[in-house]
Amino acid sequence: MNVINTNIKSLVSQNAMVKNNRDLANAMQELSTGKRINSAKDDAAGLAITSRMTSQITGLNQAIRNGNDSVSMLQTTEGAMIEMTNMLQRMRELAIQSSNDTYTAIDRGYLDLEFQQLKAEVNRITKDTEWNGMPVLNGTVQNDEGTFGKFEFQVGANQGQIIMHTIANMGFRDDAKTSFATTTANASGVHQVSTLTLSGTYKAGDTISFSVGGEDKTYSVLEEDLTSSSNDTNLASIAAKLLTTAETPMGLADQADVTASGSVLTFTAATAGTEFSTSTATDLVDTGVLKNTRALTILNNTDSNASISELDVAINRINTERAGIGAVVNRLTYAMDNLTNVSQNTSESRSRIMDADYAKASSELARTQIISQAATAMLAQANQQPQTVMKLLQG
Repeated sequence: MNVINTNIKSLVSQNAMVKNNRDLANAMQELSTGKRINSAKDDAAGLAITSRMTSQITGLNQAIRNGNDSVSMLQTTEGAMIEMTNMLQRMRELAIQSSNDTYTAIDRGYLDLEFQQLKAEVNRITKDTEWNGMPVLNGTVQNDEGTFGKFEFQVGANQGQIIMHTIANMGFRDDAKTSFATTTANASGVHQVSTLTLSGTYKAGDTISFSVGGEDKTYSVLEEDLTSSSNDTNLASIAAKLLTTAETPMGLADQADVTASGSVLTFTAATAGTEFSTSTATDLVDTGVLKNTRALTILNNTDSNASISELDVAINRINTERAGIGAVVNRLTYAMDNLTNVSQNTSESRSRIMDADYAKASSELARTQIISQAATAMLAQANQQPQTVMKLLQG
């Protein structure tokens, strides 16, 4: 049947061209982006799978960087411990030298000068060694659980995939000091004055005991007393608490008045010529690994031999910490090797799903281009066919 208004052959050619052009556009998009899946319509399930794989891969790669940072921190920490060990070995050598009775007290004093300087430097290293601004050797770094010195290294792509290691407080306390200076009332017109002076650095839990006129008082330092970065401010805060402790319920009105200024408490006799006794002591909280080295000296044979024994303990404790760090570094290294392998294999798996097969895509492009050209030619032929009706009208 020959008709003009509805050219079925033309419509068929147009529909074929639309479908072919869609396949042609997909092939060109794959070749342009290098991806088989460019939107959810290409492969909804594949898109979801590759999205999860992408999260896994980026997490694994970041975990590898985390592991490298962790190893760097631990190596920095151990490097400081190496120098601490070297100094402790030298201190032990000096102690052995001083334990020999061929040296006089003056000679031993010279040896002790170096001994004390090395001891101070060991402690300074524990306080000042930092990585990324964090002190790593004095046990002051606190994690979210409130644990001091405990580090959690995130070495996985998901929550809770951690390796933990605790670095102990490797130093010892600087002595916090409290002292009374007493002026005795030696005349009827003189008021006795005693001052209690705070110095040094305190920690929470340190106990300060003092006695005035036979009345004993004790105060335990709190965390809230140590909130300032200025030690002088912290000392003033502690002194203010000591003032309250001294005034309440201590009945000093009949014996002495007490005031506080900065880190100094002043006790003044209420009556001229009155005398009262004063004394003070400080009980320090020290959890440092090397706390037993704080008071070591080599000024005589007995002290030198005692120092040798304590230094052996100190060296062994540092060796233990270094062994622990070395073990964790090796573990982290293997963990990073594993993460690298997992990341590589996951990337390969994602590639199989998401990436375009260029051989297949280029073949599809060639096929759709040929069909597009043929469809265009057929559409032209279909559009020409109705003109044959004119010959029927020429009769």
